[in-house]
Amino acid sequence: MRRLRVALLFNLKRNVPLPPDAPPDALAEYDTEETVEALVKALEAGGHEVIPLEGDVSLLDTIRQAKPDICFNICEGHRGDARESQVPALLEMLGIPYTGSKILAHALSLDKAMAKRVWRDCGLPTAPFQVFVRGDEPLDPSLRFPLFAKPSREGSGMGISSRSILHNEQELREQVRWLIKTYRQPALVEEFLPGREFTVGLLGNTLPPGAKPPSDFYDERGFHVFPPMEVDLSPVSEAGGLYTSQVKTENPLGPRYLCPAPIEPELERELKRLAVAAFEAIGALDVARVDIRLGSDGRPYLMEINTLPGLNPHYSDIVLVARAEGVSYERLVNEILNLALRRYGLA
Repeated sequence: MRRLRVALLFNLKRNVPLPPDAPPDALAEYDTEETVEALVKALEAGGHEVIPLEGDVSLLDTIRQAKPDICFNICEGHRGDARESQVPALLEMLGIPYTGSKILAHALSLDKAMAKRVWRDCGLPTAPFQVFVRGDEPLDPSLRFPLFAKPSREGSGMGISSRSILHNEQELREQVRWLIKTYRQPALVEEFLPGREFTVGLLGNTLPPGAKPPSDFYDERGFHVFPPMEVDLSPVSEAGGLYTSQVKTENPLGPRYLCPAPIEPELERELKRLAVAAFEAIGALDVARVDIRLGSDGRPYLMEINTLPGLNPHYSDIVLVARAEGVSYERLVNEILNLALRRYGLA
């Protein structure tokens, strides 16, 4: 493959413009210098010239000056209810290729309620839910306590704590109103899933009829699904059995990450099937991580999909599952890049 000019687009924590009333976990999703440096080295190891660029308001000028062949995008966006779609929209407008999902898939991924609506309409299992915009809406009579509340448009465990599990109407109203006020967005309330939690990372794209996979690393449909990883939170008892933003940012190696997960082959196949189905349903591209939890009936239910999974070289989930399968960080990063190059006809 020829040497390419790859613009690495990111949002560093230290450069995020926070309002004075921002919640304490407002920076949870943004990246560190460590992640950016690791990505630069990985892409350079793939034989490319790398141009690191902050994905802020200056990007409209800097990206045109850089004139990259393609962008490796990990931007979370700084503001708005579809912030993860802003950089892809800019790149689409300028006609510049980029890795990962496009505008709509990122918007659906960030808005958990909208993703669940799509999955539900596609016949995929997800916990029953209700969205609260004001906080005083009547509770759907079909929902049964205990329930679980979180911001509808955040990731990395933001807004999740022991108070997220709701046992009665009073707890529901207090937490929902707090979420709406603190995060300035609707609150998603869904039936609580009490079972084991898994995350499934995958690479690839749906192949058109007659097309061949990029390599034998991918199956006949065009996907490589990593072994499901179980997230055991028992070592971090302060989290109350929940994967909170505090755990993910302050103690990311505190939980036990079991990969491959100690599960029966039938459940493993179902988790992988659901991950690909969730990915295809929202139109995701190249890479994603899907979170799944078992319900009280022992069956798996889709919780969230992350179309911009973290790529910290030491503790990000998709890096851990790749490593467990013997896939190096450099290969993981360059597989993502190569998938995008193939989509644009640049491979």
